Amino acid sequence: MSTSASRPGSRSRRRVGRVGLVALTGFILTVSYLGATFMVVSHASKQDGRVPADAIVVLGAAQYNGRPSPVLRARLDHALDLYRDGLAPVVVVTGGRQEGDRFTEATTGYNYLRSHGLADEVIRKEVQGSSTYESLASVARFLRAEGLNDVVLVSSPAHSRRVADIAREVGMRATVSPTVGKPSLRTLLRETAAVAVGRVIGYRRLDNLGR
Repeated sequence: MSTSASRPGSRSRRRVGRVGLVALTGFILTVSYLGATFMVVSHASKQDGRVPADAIVVLGAAQYNGRPSPVLRARLDHALDLYRDGLAPVVVVTGGRQEGDRFTEATTGYNYLRSHGLADEVIRKEVQGSSTYESLASVARFLRAEGLNDVVLVSSPAHSRRVADIAREVGMRATVSPTVGKPSLRTLLRETAAVAVGRVIGYRRLDNLGR
């Protein structure tokens, strides 16, 4: 009688043990995946993938009443250097207008490039995107219409892995030439989370979740 009475308790303990093992395995796999993703993001932030291309694409950043923020100015200056080195014949500026703004990020970038000597016919503008994914998807469409597919993306170092992944997802052949600088640990961790989730569910879906 004592033996049969102990069976339900034994089964319950085995069930708890199995659940615990599954949870531990899941935790270890998640930590390992995030750690590996952090290494990928960190490594990408240190690489300059500049190669001859069809276009240089500058990712947008904040602007203040038509004046580029330091982050955007650094990206535009880097794009100017790449263009002057003969890397590509076209420069694309991206980014829409935030609520309350008079200028889009792309228009601010366009005006900055024009004031630094770039001819109007060299520059393309993407003015509707409210996120990196939207901007790159739009750029992919109009560059493809011109027969341009190979691009060099210009953004901040920590963003390198994510923007390269998004570019590939929307159909562009892309390398990244980031601006100079060392990203903070906080920025790398934020990008690690975005890349980790984006690679699992897709960056388009991740972009939609952020709305």
